[in-house]
Amino acid sequence: MPTPHHSPTALPQDIEFRLPRHARSVSRARALLREQATSWKLPDEVTETAVLLLSELMTNAYRHAKVSPGREIRARCVLDGDGRLRISVTDANDTLPMPREASPEDESGRGLALVEALADDWGAEPRPGGIGKTVWFELELNSGTRAET
Repeated sequence: MPTPHHSPTALPQDIEFRLPRHARSVSRARALLREQATSWKLPDEVTETAVLLLSELMTNAYRHAKVSPGREIRARCVLDGDGRLRISVTDANDTLPMPREASPEDESGRGLALVEALADDWGAEPRPGGIGKTVWFELELNSGTRAET
């Protein structure tokens, strides 16, 4: 699939999904991202990595954001004019996530390690002036390998 042409002066393309804090929202977010990636004509390998990492962040938000019922999880996808895809997930829990080392026996706990390994950049921060946090990652569209830091 051809890589879309990006110019530094191009306007960012931006979409946000607001989903209930429910297990079904994880698969819904994956489907919405795949649909958007097709619309933006993203390379298949970028799409697959983005869908995997979004799934990890959505799962963390669903499982660990112990907040009152009715709170939503927001996923935002921004394709900037410089060839970067930034995906963020916002929930109403103030606790910032930290990567941990899962043992071979652990059934979970590898999500942030995947994000750290596969994303070109990632981070987490409290929401400015509000309740909760945002966890995000970026992928370069034009690089076939992870950026060296």
